[in-house]
Amino acid sequence: MSVVEEEKKVEAEEAAKGGELLFCGATCWDAIGRRKISSDVNLVSPTRLRPLVGVDIRFVASGCASCHCVALDVEGRCFTWGRNEKGQLGQGDKIQRDRPTVVSELSKYNIIRAASGRNHTVVVTKDGFSLSFGWNKHGQLGSGSLKNEVESSPVRCLVSEVKNAACGADFTVWLTSVEGASILTAGLPQYGQLGHGTDNEYNTKDSSVRLAYEAQPRPKAVASLAGETIVKVACGTNHTVAADSNGYIYTWGFGGYGRLGHREQKDEWVPRRVDVFTRHNVLPPDAVISAGSANSACTAGGGQLYMWGKIKNTGDDWMYPKPLMDLSGWNIRCMDSGSMHHFVGADSSCISWGHAQNGELGYGPNGQKSSAVPKKVDILEGMHVISVACGFAHSMAVVDRTNVGDRLDQLDVYDGKAFGEGSEEPESKTPVAKKTPKKSAVKTPNNSKKRKKSKDSSESEDEEKGSDDTSDDSDEEQVNGQAEQKRQRGGKASSGGRGRGRPPVQKKSSQSTQGKSAKRGRPKKR
Repeated sequence: MSVVEEEKKVEAEEAAKGGELLFCGATCWDAIGRRKISSDVNLVSPTRLRPLVGVDIRFVASGCASCHCVALDVEGRCFTWGRNEKGQLGQGDKIQRDRPTVVSELSKYNIIRAASGRNHTVVVTKDGFSLSFGWNKHGQLGSGSLKNEVESSPVRCLVSEVKNAACGADFTVWLTSVEGASILTAGLPQYGQLGHGTDNEYNTKDSSVRLAYEAQPRPKAVASLAGETIVKVACGTNHTVAADSNGYIYTWGFGGYGRLGHREQKDEWVPRRVDVFTRHNVLPPDAVISAGSANSACTAGGGQLYMWGKIKNTGDDWMYPKPLMDLSGWNIRCMDSGSMHHFVGADSSCISWGHAQNGELGYGPNGQKSSAVPKKVDILEGMHVISVACGFAHSMAVVDRTNVGDRLDQLDVYDGKAFGEGSEEPESKTPVAKKTPKKSAVKTPNNSKKRKKSKDSSESEDEEKGSDDTSDDSDEEQVNGQAEQKRQRGGKASSGGRGRGRPPVQKKSSQSTQGKSAKRGRPKKR
């Protein structure tokens, strides 16, 4: 135990002194996951952010469904930036921020931990309080009220003695030091991710078959874990992973792709122990746990990293935890998972891998976009990583400034726009897409739509992923994945034009209006 205590002391010292925040990935916040992003607005190498240059950052947070970021400095200040359509930056408005901005209403608190969901943010103070801001349609802010659907300024969560917090897409989990209530949850219960044994499903009207899910705005202790002390927690889009003080792992929520690690894809409405991490393979006290949109991970005996769920875009899913042998022997200190990518701080290296489109792996302009296997981020080699965080299409790492000489000064610095939303790039690209030949103009957008949609659905099933806010605003329950699927299928049928031979007629008419080729073909039919 003495070694573990020494490591904890070192970690505490690192957190106390902080380091430099580096960012890579998409910066076009309003377009991420919704439309094609021009590659010139992506930061493909770890880059310093102008407002945080020289600021001692000790903790960074984002989420696998998040298009916004949170950074905490050693003085307890909270910086937020990114998408802000639901007030998730806590700035009292809905204006997007490209630059890290201090949340002024939290200035009287010493913020030590933070977490972010799809459209909400939760912070934890040194005094054990928790505050939240952003979208509250499903009660994910834990304020006990659904009166305001959007809270753009921090509100108090109904929890006390809080040690840590984690956010899924539309739910929140708090860890407390209260005996018998070490883990509490609030928000959307659709897949059982709250762990209370129900999905709170009901019919919207007696005569309707349309389903909705009753929001839970008041944090409630997970009854089946009342006898355990939960010490670590991580949330995917719609599932939860937790570790107790005995080193056992529990998972619950959405079961697709085997992300719960129980050798089946069934949803779990109450915490279920993962049988791989029992007996001789329990988690050590310094273990790391992580959850992506469709996968989970943790370090177990000997520091070996195990993963399960949808690990790659192709190939079989891992239905139960398997060791990731590429990282055997590494001392993994911190890890986080995004939509389909992962970032790890280990020894004097930063390692990343996964499916990426916007430079979030940090391999640089000449490096590959994605990597199926863990790979060092070369530009950070030899640097000591204090904290990492992954978002929907971005990554952050905090590196220790000691023993790196002037290497940090050689990295690019990103200024961002002051209150500028400006991602007009996709609009300038649309005319280019229309210049394709006429016949392919009918088919190509179709196929790309199909590809996009199949990719979206494969990567995070019914979870709306990046096009979250547009579906959020509709009157339909955001949680009704079926409604979105119908829309997708309908889109395929109508845009694909499979029905009743109409597209050929349209093609002929378009050809006849544009040229003589259609008329030439007619005499041959005699």
